Amino acid sequence: MHLLASYSKKMKETHILFVCKYNRFRSKLAEDIFKRINGKSNIKVKSAGVIRGNSIDKNQAKVVRSQGFELKGPPRGISSELLRWQDILVIVANDVPKGLFKDNKRYGRKTILWKIPDAKTNDDKEIIRIVSFIKKKVERLVEDLG
Repeated sequence: MHLLASYSKKMKETHILFVCKYNRFRSKLAEDIFKRINGKSNIKVKSAGVIRGNSIDKNQAKVVRSQGFELKGPPRGISSELLRWQDILVIVANDVPKGLFKDNKRYGRKTILWKIPDAKTNDDKEIIRIVSFIKKKVERLVEDLG
């Protein structure tokens, strides 16, 4: 059995927090993809940024929509409430140091790092490539949670 599957089976409900730098693109996208493909009602997800970003870029939102996903809601900054809520923290960014969350293990929680670069807002091909990459990572996470 995969480590994450055994981890999620130990808990009645598992909470996953996707984190990127601003919660404008990568973590919001991971949250939306997870919600769409996860078939388990006992796994809940949210997203946040280490810095609460400005509003979502209209072009990124348009390109993401063209790929079948949504960047929903205003950007949210990380909070102690969200850190207490989460069981698994997934850093969906290459510009957020894992060391920021080094104490996560102390509380029996898992931290996963996906080193995904941010997309330039006007480069549709790059946005599509990142959407595809995040989708594959989320599909693997859902599979690993078994």
